[in-house]
Amino acid sequence: YSRGNLSFTSINLPRIGILSNQDITDFYAKLDDMINLCINQLLDRFEIQCRKKVRNFPFLMGTNVWLDSEKLGPDDEIREVLKHGTLTVGFIGLAECLKTLIGEHHGQSVKAQQLGLEIVGHMRKRMDEAAEKYKLNFSLIATPAEGLSGRFIEIDRKRFGSIPGVTDHEYYTNSFHVPVYYPISAYDKINLEAPYHQFTNGGHITYIELDGDPTGNLDAFESVIRCMKEQGVGYGSINHPVDRDPECGFNGIIGDHCPKCGRSETEWPPFERIRRITGYLVGTLERFNNAKRAEVRDRVKHLDVTADTREMETL
Repeated sequence: YSRGNLSFTSINLPRIGILSNQDITDFYAKLDDMINLCINQLLDRFEIQCRKKVRNFPFLMGTNVWLDSEKLGPDDEIREVLKHGTLTVGFIGLAECLKTLIGEHHGQSVKAQQLGLEIVGHMRKRMDEAAEKYKLNFSLIATPAEGLSGRFIEIDRKRFGSIPGVTDHEYYTNSFHVPVYYPISAYDKINLEAPYHQFTNGGHITYIELDGDPTGNLDAFESVIRCMKEQGVGYGSINHPVDRDPECGFNGIIGDHCPKCGRSETEWPPFERIRRITGYLVGTLERFNNAKRAEVRDRVKHLDVTADTREMETL
């Protein structure tokens, strides 16, 4: 409480994988170089932030939002307050990185899952070592990539060309997620992603995607939530569509016509369609970049959660 993240810098794992030419030893050497660069960058930024005065942040410091800010005067540096915040390294594209190293992502083989856990575990170890060395709160975050998912892959495609399973989409997969386009059951997805939560102490999420109204089968909905909890998911989400007709007030799933009043999609005012795109619930995709719109389009819908309830008993 009363602390916050000061800044975080994300590492492009697929690029390091491509440059390593399937040499795992070289991959770790390049990864360590990048982590060192990120740590030094975060420390430089931390020093710049610490030299600011309390009066530069009249709300955060003046209203005691930050821990220990009440102990400082207007002209004091905020170093003793910011030391409670976090300095974070993130990562994107573990799935594509694994494809570059061994030809499979962690949804496709046990070997890839083991390597993925080793890579992310190594990154967390480096953050813990930095925290001990500098006596600051270094942490590892599963980057919730919004702009980076499209920006990184666009740069890499221009540099390396179209590589199947790596740079041939419009986006890199967020953090440690199984690729959204890969067909997998809800419970398998949870099982594969859950172990990464213990390493990403700066933040993480695992979600599944439904195509219908979960209130139609609350038992299946509950089984998914319980599976997330029992597998160690720190933050879980079940994405599902929520539509509303502003004319008659109907809330639910709307196709081309409103089930309540029969109004058409083409009539004004348009239907409101709430979707979770990144961390936000939005009523339109138009404000998001092409990469995120493509990701939403490609997401596999987990329609089999009812059948998978039986599968959960064997987890």
